[in-house]
Amino acid sequence: MDQNEDEQQLKEWLGRLQLEHRDLDVAIKHLTESRHHDSMRIQRLKHRKLKLKDAIHKIESDLIPDLDCLLYTSDAADERSSVD
Repeated sequence: MDQNEDEQQLKEWLGRLQLEHRDLDVAIKHLTESRHHDSMRIQRLKHRKLKLKDAIHKIESDLIPDLDCLLYTSDAADERSSVD
């Protein structure tokens, strides 16, 4: 599998996690607004939503290129071209 395929799979996984996160938000809001809400269930859903948020941030971070690496690579290329 090449880097583009890996990135595409991460983006698809990210989309699924974001969708589940939004769905949980709606479910939690509905449960808290209902007259007979189950506090334990709401807490479990909030915990799941928090875990999803952490996973989303991790994937988003993985998809962002490492700026230090890019700067280092660019500087090295500049040094090589000035030596020639």
